[in-house]
Amino acid sequence: MSDYLVKLYDLPSAEPYLAPLREKNIVVRKPIGPENYAVIAWIREHFGAGWAGESENSFFRDPKGIYIAVRETEGRPVMLGFACYDATVKGFFGPTGVAEEERHQGIGAALLLACLHAMKEEGYGYAVIGSVGPSAFYEKICGATEIKDSSPGVYGGMLR
Repeated sequence: MSDYLVKLYDLPSAEPYLAPLREKNIVVRKPIGPENYAVIAWIREHFGAGWAGESENSFFRDPKGIYIAVRETEGRPVMLGFACYDATVKGFFGPTGVAEEERHQGIGAALLLACLHAMKEEGYGYAVIGSVGPSAFYEKICGATEIKDSSPGVYGGMLR
């Protein structure tokens, strides 16, 4: 799978995705310190050890390079999804995932755009989305374009 490039200086607003989520009591935010292990455990449970290990790196930078989507239910948040940047290597978006039963509500798009806007605010001009699976999603949401001859890219020779 190829890597994709995103122009951060030409991003759409995240608000059209965030507003409908707020109506469902879903918020997209950065986790605070005491949530770190719970977030990583959730990622491991839903997406495996590889993505959990990769995501854990995003907690060790300042500011954190991770956003989570949670549903506020009776004062107890329930995690629905996550997205990271600068977790694999600097300038990369991902990994990202939404619980299977929560997909198709705009959560993934909101998480993606939250991360990309944060990268822009930190001074990045471009972001790389590594080893893209759902290319049509990234093309539609943020105008990502394929980087030719980019597979396996930084993931070549990785321990599995």
